[in-house]
Amino acid sequence: MAALTPPPQRIFDARGRQLDYAERTLVMGILNITPDSFSDGGRSAALADALTHARRMVEEGANIIDIGGESTRPGHTPVPVEEELRRVLPAIEALAGLPVPLSIDTQKAAVAEAALAKGVSILNDIWGLMGDPDMARVAAAHDAGVVAMHNRSVVDGSVDILADMIAFFEQALERAARAGIRSDRICLDPGIGFGKTFEQNLKALASLGEIAKLGFPVLLGTSRKSLIGKVIETTPAERLPGTIASNVIGIMAGCAMIRVHDVAAHVQAARVTEAILHAA
Repeated sequence: MAALTPPPQRIFDARGRQLDYAERTLVMGILNITPDSFSDGGRSAALADALTHARRMVEEGANIIDIGGESTRPGHTPVPVEEELRRVLPAIEALAGLPVPLSIDTQKAAVAEAALAKGVSILNDIWGLMGDPDMARVAAAHDAGVVAMHNRSVVDGSVDILADMIAFFEQALERAARAGIRSDRICLDPGIGFGKTFEQNLKALASLGEIAKLGFPVLLGTSRKSLIGKVIETTPAERLPGTIASNVIGIMAGCAMIRVHDVAAHVQAARVTEAILHAA
């Protein structure tokens, strides 16, 4: 069993910022400050473009801005710590006054610590505190909210992916508890597109309700991913309808957050989905 008891209220605490997901799905807007993003080809790599894009997402209704300085697409080239910091820190400093919390999308504890020191509220770790051995300590030291994503270093189609996710999350929660991270600062992400076959990605999406039963908020990130392109042949820029479909399924399964490129479209889709669910 996980060492952390699920939070009693539907509040995600990000360094004292109380994000309420009881009545509405939170929308995390993606800000890729990378020249090799799979989805937008580095559209926001320049600082001025990144700032304009982030502010637009807030105007469209984003509740969180997730800043990433290293592409994690399949086949990506790893980025040294110094280069990742050079990309993200100027944007973090410039966006610190936004009315919504900032998240840092990194798998490096050194980058996380520098970002949190600049005022970032959430650590979004694609290895769910199970990669860099210092990540949990850094998160705890800064009282950060944590998105712990499921991942696998080897893709194996014979694995029961739901059982694998549950076991991974229980280990991540145990690590979080040992570090002193509070339960209301943890969010779980099934890691669609990471360490999974096409069939396992579909199974993970179909099992969101089971993950939600762990009692922690669930974040879903399917935006423009290859999963959609394998269902129906499309480029990343053409995958908005499929992304919305997957996120509506996620909201209906109880997901607390969705991580997206297209904020305005997803805010509208989320509000309509919620209205129907509440009427029921």
